[in-house]
Amino acid sequence: MGKIAFVFSGQGAQYPGMGKSLYETSESAKKLYDAAEKIRPGTLAQSFDGTEEELRITSNTQPCLYLVDLCAALALRENGVNPSAVAGFSLGEVAALAFGGAYSCEDGFRIVTERGKAMQKACEESEKTAMCAVLKLSEEKVRELCGKYEKTYPVNFNCPGQVSVSGLEESINALMEDVKSEDGRAVPLAVAGAFHSPFMAGASLEFAKALSGFALKTPEIPVYSNLTAEPYGDNVAESLENQIKNPVLWQKTIESMIAEGYTEFIEVGAGKTLCGLIKKISKDVSTYSVENAETLCETLTALREKGAI
Repeated sequence: MGKIAFVFSGQGAQYPGMGKSLYETSESAKKLYDAAEKIRPGTLAQSFDGTEEELRITSNTQPCLYLVDLCAALALRENGVNPSAVAGFSLGEVAALAFGGAYSCEDGFRIVTERGKAMQKACEESEKTAMCAVLKLSEEKVRELCGKYEKTYPVNFNCPGQVSVSGLEESINALMEDVKSEDGRAVPLAVAGAFHSPFMAGASLEFAKALSGFALKTPEIPVYSNLTAEPYGDNVAESLENQIKNPVLWQKTIESMIAEGYTEFIEVGAGKTLCGLIKKISKDVSTYSVENAETLCETLTALREKGAI
């Protein structure tokens, strides 16, 4: 058996009530949620009682998702599960860096709140944009289809046969029809704008200003970067700033981790999207998920039975 890695969920996985059972059962989770409520009043209500529409607003989504991601990881650590490395999908990378020691959990919450504000502002100030996931087509074919339309970009390289695309809403709608004609499948994503594309250049600049007010350091455990698919060094601020406007190299990230001996991947945070992507990248690894008290118990049991902890 190889090494354990935590992977932190990204935006689009949010749902009403996420994190509530972790808050009620994990001391570490409760402590962080209560600290976050003091920093950003109303966060508990949004997380536990907010509507789908409220949670879809980027400035709300990001701080709320950050908390459930990080609290799931903290609950695992409370129970003796310590990863040898971590990675996060887009927003999840902010939580991964906090867990990895690049900054405190509380500062991470402040940072992700600023990130959400900057990206929400960029969405509101740009032309009407959207994202979709393209399934069952090659990366080359997706690039070819994007090339037919103005301001349309392949941005998240998730796994074999799955690439997310950002662009003008009108172009995304047309591209989705093209995908169908090529015997592929296109799925609209529950996000507010064209993330990880040039549409986020303004957000990247705003976020860079916010990051200048925080003390960031090289992570204490390896944190694999969306931008490079390699572990972070001492360039935390630069990488976080550029991540917003550049593609997420998720497939390469997981392949890099597998090459370094990681075989047990635990998705921490809302949903099981990353588990599905990882299984499509490699059938030789094991995946688990923790998003609430129930799945925490299930994962701990599975790891103990396997002798991983």
